[in-house]
Amino acid sequence: MSPPVEQIQHEPLRAGQALLSRYAESTVWLARYMERIENLARIIDVTDTFTRTSQTENGWRSIIQINADEERFYATRREADVANVAEFYVLDRENPNSIASLIHVARENARALRPLISTEMWTHINMFHNWVRQLTRRDIGPSQLSGLCARVKQECQTHNGITEGTFYRDQGWYFYSIGKYLERGDQTTRLVDIKYHTLLPREARIGSQVDLSQWSAVLRSAAAYHAYRRVMPRSLTPAAVAGFLLLNNAFPRSLILTLRQVNWALGQLRTDYGLRRGGDALERMDELRASLEDQTIQQIIVRGLHEFLDWVQLQLRHIQDDVADAFWTLATAPIEPAVAIQTFGAAPPGAMSQTMGGMTQTMGKPEPDPVQT
Repeated sequence: MSPPVEQIQHEPLRAGQALLSRYAESTVWLARYMERIENLARIIDVTDTFTRTSQTENGWRSIIQINADEERFYATRREADVANVAEFYVLDRENPNSIASLIHVARENARALRPLISTEMWTHINMFHNWVRQLTRRDIGPSQLSGLCARVKQECQTHNGITEGTFYRDQGWYFYSIGKYLERGDQTTRLVDIKYHTLLPREARIGSQVDLSQWSAVLRSAAAYHAYRRVMPRSLTPAAVAGFLLLNNAFPRSLILTLRQVNWALGQLRTDYGLRRGGDALERMDELRASLEDQTIQQIIVRGLHEFLDWVQLQLRHIQDDVADAFWTLATAPIEPAVAIQTFGAAPPGAMSQTMGGMTQTMGKPEPDPVQT
């Protein structure tokens, strides 16, 4: 049981003080984990609704594929059905990509950020964490799962609102934006990659009601259905959906918009705070954005959508690595297993590691050096 908020004592961060590298790191990962929780709840909810109302193959298995968890899932479970997948992704604390695991490490990052974040942010994350800890198998039953996912999404959106309204606009805000939008872009590419190839209809089904409902479900998984229909009220094709989720400049979860947000945050750190070592990440970001802006969705599909999205995901991982190398990786500093560090690579003995499609966080704590410039 965590101590009450008023009992936690922290030295406040003074105005104009350089952001500590461990704060930058924890801020990025807090944003990533909260974004990942909402995305996971959204996909589970839509899959549950879709599989109950339509005939489809690989509905629940596609969630495992999106999160690159096949080996871990099938090591302990034989069938990818609603009961097994829901337990694996909601309750299983041995699964680092479950909601229970993700909210735990999000809370640990928030604890490390107590000098920076508002009391409201900390209180909400703490309450969200405690609610998830109390969930049981009964709460993920067939009649409860949709309501549970709605509650999880609401809690994540509440976190976003509190963060928007109370997080001080200094270096920490830009690092939060980097984490949030890197995660959002990565999740969008995974959804498009898996669903596009899983749901490509046989010729006899093209334009059928089943076909249309499948692609509606993909859009709802990304909270994109109403925005898509606003732009394209009469067209619902695989290429149009993929193009909207990857290339639309106004949809907040599209890949191209999330990249623009990351680029903006990195630029602000350089221009406003003189943190010049983010140049490698910016160069890679420019290359990635140019590759999207120079192609139509039809050209991407012809050249190979899966291969292109694999390359995008690799670039996003490299950008995260570049950010870590620039602002908090301490190449020569010894790792102390008793305290917390989040990095890429091998974890120290006894450390807690989070992985998802190549993205790794290792919980620890480096020396409190200022963000490197």
